[in-house]
Amino acid sequence: MKLSDVLHQKSPLVQWLSPGPQGPGRILKAVDRVERFSGGDPLLDALQRVIQAAPLGPARDGLHGRWLGHPVHPLLVQVPVGSWLSAALLDAVPGQRRAADILVATGLLAAAPAAMAGWVDWADCNRPQQRIGFVHAAANAAGIALYATSLSARLRGRHAAGRVLGWAGLTAIGAGGALGGHLAYRQAAGANHAEAVPQLVEPGWHHVADLADLPRDEPVRRTVGEVPVVVVRGQHDAVHVLAEHCSHLGGPLSEGALEDGCLRCPWHGSLFRLTDGWNVQGPATAPQPAFDTRISDGRVEARLRT
Repeated sequence: MKLSDVLHQKSPLVQWLSPGPQGPGRILKAVDRVERFSGGDPLLDALQRVIQAAPLGPARDGLHGRWLGHPVHPLLVQVPVGSWLSAALLDAVPGQRRAADILVATGLLAAAPAAMAGWVDWADCNRPQQRIGFVHAAANAAGIALYATSLSARLRGRHAAGRVLGWAGLTAIGAGGALGGHLAYRQAAGANHAEAVPQLVEPGWHHVADLADLPRDEPVRRTVGEVPVVVVRGQHDAVHVLAEHCSHLGGPLSEGALEDGCLRCPWHGSLFRLTDGWNVQGPATAPQPAFDTRISDGRVEARLRT
């Protein structure tokens, strides 16, 4: 048998778990079932209300990562995960007990702000994302509990138990991280849902609508080429055009409300300035693609602002 054939062979367990020509493996099927499971939705509704009612003020946008331009939660989790992974390696090296203990404690301290940012993001996700996100958080909570117990055992001199508990905690955190990857890459939670607009709009000016057909102070849906946009005709016939789908999760901005020169997304409340698409308020962390406009012979034309 050739070496390449040996390398490409899979054990029966791997074949059972992994996706193949016939479809997804057991792991993906289990995750898909979690996405579709609605039995826990009343609990998710209650938890969402509590998080959204928390008096966080401007800190809410800070936890979303609006100041950073993308979600801050994935950045914050690097500290606890990195600390615990390093501790697991040092636990396997003789004479590194104190260093491993410090790393376990560091990870526990850093887990709090990471979890806060994650929950704030979770409260503004759609329901399938929330279902996965809840299990993601539960796995991480189990990992944190195991690491807290590990640190307690270490401080009481039970180093062998502390190491075992730490490795168990890393396993739970790893499972939670895999679900976090599913959230980010499969479900696109936290991604910029308007990023493709500059690649889809052809250069130059495009007819959007006849000025006489546009109502005043009311967002309406139109297209630039084949790209959906939201158009607002204001006073003195000033016309503003933004990409239609909210950068947060693709909400229809044409169904949103106008507020002091801004447009609020109807889904999760992100607020975008009409003049340039700036995300004045989150949860959106990316601005909305905006268009220059002009009126020629009663026709509104727009081109993507670069």
